[in-house]
Amino acid sequence: MTIGPGALSQRSDRDTTGGIGESTQRPDGHLKVTGEFAYSSDLWHDDMLWGHTLRSPHPHAAIRRVDLTAALALPGVHAVLTHHDLPAATHYGLEFTDQPVLAQDVVRYQGEPVALVAADHPETARRAAALIAVDYDERPLVHDESSATAPGAPVLHPGRTDHHAAHVPHPNIVHRQPIRHGDVAAARARAEVVVRGEYEVGMQDQAFLGPESGLAVPAADGGVDLYVATQWLHVDQRQLAPVLGLPAEKVRLTLSGVGGAFGAREDLSMQAHACLLALRTGRPVKMVYDREQSFFGHVHRHPAKLAYEHGALRDGTLLYVTCRIVLDGGAYASSSPAVVGNAASLGLGPYEVPHADIEALALYTNNPPCGAMRGFGAVQACFAYESQMDKLAAELGLDPVELRRRNAMRQGTVMPTGQPVDSPAPVAELLARVAARPLPPERPWADPAGPSGAPDLRELPGGLSNTSHGEGIVRGVGYAVGIKNVGFSEGFDDYSTARVRLEVVGGEPVAVVHTAAAEVGQGGVTVQAQIARTELGVTHVTLLPADTTVGSAGSTSASRQTYMTGGAVKHACEAVREAVLARARARFGTAAALEAGKVVAADGEVLATLAEVLGEEPVEIEREFRHRPTEPFHPRTGQGRGHVQYSFCAHRAVVEVDTDLGLVKVVELAAAQDVGKALNPRAVAGQIHGGSAQGLGLAVLEEIVVGPDGRVRNPSFTDYLIPTILDVPGMPLDILELADDHAPYGLRGAGEAPTLSATPAIVAAIRQATGLPLCRVPVRPEHLTGTA
Repeated sequence: MTIGPGALSQRSDRDTTGGIGESTQRPDGHLKVTGEFAYSSDLWHDDMLWGHTLRSPHPHAAIRRVDLTAALALPGVHAVLTHHDLPAATHYGLEFTDQPVLAQDVVRYQGEPVALVAADHPETARRAAALIAVDYDERPLVHDESSATAPGAPVLHPGRTDHHAAHVPHPNIVHRQPIRHGDVAAARARAEVVVRGEYEVGMQDQAFLGPESGLAVPAADGGVDLYVATQWLHVDQRQLAPVLGLPAEKVRLTLSGVGGAFGAREDLSMQAHACLLALRTGRPVKMVYDREQSFFGHVHRHPAKLAYEHGALRDGTLLYVTCRIVLDGGAYASSSPAVVGNAASLGLGPYEVPHADIEALALYTNNPPCGAMRGFGAVQACFAYESQMDKLAAELGLDPVELRRRNAMRQGTVMPTGQPVDSPAPVAELLARVAARPLPPERPWADPAGPSGAPDLRELPGGLSNTSHGEGIVRGVGYAVGIKNVGFSEGFDDYSTARVRLEVVGGEPVAVVHTAAAEVGQGGVTVQAQIARTELGVTHVTLLPADTTVGSAGSTSASRQTYMTGGAVKHACEAVREAVLARARARFGTAAALEAGKVVAADGEVLATLAEVLGEEPVEIEREFRHRPTEPFHPRTGQGRGHVQYSFCAHRAVVEVDTDLGLVKVVELAAAQDVGKALNPRAVAGQIHGGSAQGLGLAVLEEIVVGPDGRVRNPSFTDYLIPTILDVPGMPLDILELADDHAPYGLRGAGEAPTLSATPAIVAAIRQATGLPLCRVPVRPEHLTGTA
């Protein structure tokens, strides 16, 4: 097998940068910016076949007949598979197994996989798939709450046996989580001001640039080796083994170069299909989705409808909040139950609210499946509760920052779930920091761009399209703050594994770190090496490729990898260090630390080099790391210590709006975030910038448009718009480091929180500029011009 340079991006041999707290260089950075890095779509095997998936054109239909004759007759085709060819389990799923590997008697969304083709050329595989004749009988659609729960509505998953089914009032509800806190009726009687609002969030795509891809290679032992871009190797293995009818040890996964993820790679896409084709043909099979296949082949952010009511005293003190959050989960569950738990438990925002009545639920519909995306249920809630805070501030005649400050949670605040916040919660300080920043200059386009004296069109809404020279442009400023949990919650056994070996190579001590953590662009490979250098006092660190020959590292999601896998690497390094020091004490009678490749005594005396102590006998130790235990939320009251850690970010957005054409330019998006400890400050800044940019996309650009017929209208980057470098404004940052004593190095997961508050801050600024209510995102031009 030939794998291009850098395909195993976790490998970082003899990187000589620094330790914890330094902005060290990424070991894969140079390869990526020069184009030498090999992603999973670059994998190659000399005798490989190409796989392709036939997908349903209908969102809901019975399958009457499938005719493979023409496809099998096409020269170059080696296999065509349907559900009849599955060797073992026919379904898989993250939280429960409701998703067919290949559709059987019915398809439940447009794009559902129906058949697979393996051929000797990708175009041949596509042509063969097009020759498969499928006779469909279209069925009525379930597309929203009313159609899902109406009397006589089609039940999309009859006979559900998952544990969530006992707590939902209708089988088309995936999961429901109420939270009851305090006495809302009594608080409502005391309220002097009440504001209500209904809000809507569109379906956002993760829009990673590297499409789903991988290479499955059949093995001599009857198993299969899968090289794939994913977020969680071991959960893929857990789902694949029953489908392939193989023991887990014969389904071996190795991480290949990942071109972005943001949640969409948590679910299986092409993994089972490639493995099935490889095992059927006895040949390696490569699958690479094109962009349209990718839009249909992964989950998206749940679209949501949210209804909120806030009651307060005249001085702005919040008394109660009620809310109902309805998430569209699409055709299959994916991670919807956990998204519901997040939306409910974080649904009040980072505020002290003594009384609350919350209900969150997710539906089964015939829309595209939805699951994990950066922010994971908290994004939808944040848009609604921050819009409510602005509405309440206007009703009270208060500055919106001051209203938030008066109600800001702090360490010791009790969440509506009954869980106290037992680490720093600097919500008021974050708001103060973004509010104190000087505003960017007014009318920047008014300065002549050159000798002609013309406005600089790049600074105007619409940019170089020359739609305006400054006429009808108004400015607005908006604020928002959000709260996000870190790590897996609700009693999930969240852990990560690391194996660390300290050995001598070429006369120098080298730390070899092996984890299954997926590097999806977030910089985990950098942090793991930094931890090893800090804990072992070495310069050279080698990171082995992430694979399933080491214990699980959990998913690269929930802002958890630095916390969890970083914690595992730290624990393993500490154990290795103690073993080396014990060896040194047996030899010298004393040894206190490893520093700069040397073993030193308590008084700083150098006893020997680390290479001398190790000699020909390396030290290797594996450790698991677990965070503090959590517990499930009560199914009726929502009470429980469901989360391990919270993170907070605040934004101030400055926008300019062309009120004639409905065009928006975000001039500046300032953020302040507490990260506990910045293990790599430059990487932390990159995470905040990236999350803010995705929040900007949801605010004014990004939406998968699903028509009333259940069909996606824009499965391409021509019609699904994401922010480019011309859309992303200056993003000044304030990064706080208020340690969480329960976390490794005091760190706080940083990747998701900025995605929450960026969206409502931008929409708040557009509201201030235009005076329009704007209760839906993304905000489109027709919403601003009155033509919607």
